[in-house]
Amino acid sequence: MRRFAETRMLVATHNAGKLEEMRALLEPYGVEVVGAAQMDLPEPEETETTFAGNARIKARAAMEATGLAVLADDSGICIDALDGAPGVQTADWAETGQGRDFAMAMQRSHDAIAATGAPAPHHAQFRCTLVLMWPDGHDEIFEGVLPGQVVWPPRGAQGHGYDPIFMPDGHDRTMGEMSTETKNSLSHRALAVRRMIEACFDPAR
Repeated sequence: MRRFAETRMLVATHNAGKLEEMRALLEPYGVEVVGAAQMDLPEPEETETTFAGNARIKARAAMEATGLAVLADDSGICIDALDGAPGVQTADWAETGQGRDFAMAMQRSHDAIAATGAPAPHHAQFRCTLVLMWPDGHDEIFEGVLPGQVVWPPRGAQGHGYDPIFMPDGHDRTMGEMSTETKNSLSHRALAVRRMIEACFDPAR
């Protein structure tokens, strides 16, 4: 496992909420975090069928465009009643042609679950795969999984994406109702980042 000695990292996302989450998690380690939008990078086409494959596409495109170390993630919600959908298509379910509408995506998820006739609780997982790529193309992969259930109607205005309909196991609030600090302590992305930090970062940084 390679140690990370860079002082600057490009997080390959145009999602402002995700960028701020990553920045908060990495700030204690002395790493300057910049986003893809800040670097005026286009979003590459995600053609793989796995979270790891799509994260690697994003990491390599950003690394080759900037020469920086890159952290890319692909993440989504996998709903048991929908055989794991939307999964790698989580963001696609929110596409409108004029940007992403996650209220629409949450409604689509609810309608799809209802169409199956599956009884509650509707078990699901938030899954995140991170690819940390160095300027020479070497990469390491880290995964995080947060089990929970889909609830309806949406609750809370915090977070982003599908957070308002996802309630983690052992909690009575959705991710959309939690403070940033609480969410960052238990999210699938936070778990993957912690695994990356433990493997690649010096605690003394």
